[in-house]
Amino acid sequence: MIQKIKILIESSLFQNAIMAVIVVNAIVIGLETSAEVMASFGPFLVMLDQIAITIFVIEILLKLLVYRLQFFRSGWNNFDFVIVSAALLPLGGNFAILRALRIVRAFRLVSAMPKMRQVVQGLLSAIPSMGSVILLLGLIFYVASVMATKLFGASFPQWFGSVGASLYSLFQIMTLESWSMGIVRPIMEVYPWAWAFFVPFVLVTSFVVLNLFIAIIVNAMHEEADEEQSAQRDIILDEIRGLRQEVAALRDSRTS
Repeated sequence: MIQKIKILIESSLFQNAIMAVIVVNAIVIGLETSAEVMASFGPFLVMLDQIAITIFVIEILLKLLVYRLQFFRSGWNNFDFVIVSAALLPLGGNFAILRALRIVRAFRLVSAMPKMRQVVQGLLSAIPSMGSVILLLGLIFYVASVMATKLFGASFPQWFGSVGASLYSLFQIMTLESWSMGIVRPIMEVYPWAWAFFVPFVLVTSFVVLNLFIAIIVNAMHEEADEEQSAQRDIILDEIRGLRQEVAALRDSRTS
């Protein structure tokens, strides 16, 4: 019985069905934000939401029945367990905020789709390597914010009146959001040479340091993909070795 359930939950048909339920449930939760839709189809959408929760609970229970404590050895299983458990908490009183957090169930697509899992695992594995880049970026921001406060703080206190204000303004400039017409050009009307400060800052932070982040993440994703392919090859090789041993054992039994 347990083996049949294991074959069922590991089948592509079952996994695709769960992904379809996740997508439909995410759409339903989105539709519940519309007062007009709720006025027309409210009870039906609530029923669909309850059906989805029931399916998720059954899925988790089946996996617990098959894998038992080994279920919790997988980080993705723990992620699914927490999200589904949160759906069972009451939505009234102090837990009313959970009504808005129900859309978090859509993130179950990450654990259900291998390609998405690979991307997330690549991002997580890139975090340690990004530490030195984050420190470099923080140092650049601190030095630039102190310089900007001393250079432009007296005339433009709303942007550079303190180190904290300068940090936020420089972050806005790094993101290239209204940095030229909104901040730099007004400053250049008072300090025509201000471009010599802001242009190198934009070049270094937006085009050099941020590209280092992208390079690290891409490299981590490639390494994650290589490790996954290597693990799959090892599994295939183990299966081939097992088949060879079985064939050799059959030959020995026939010759004897």
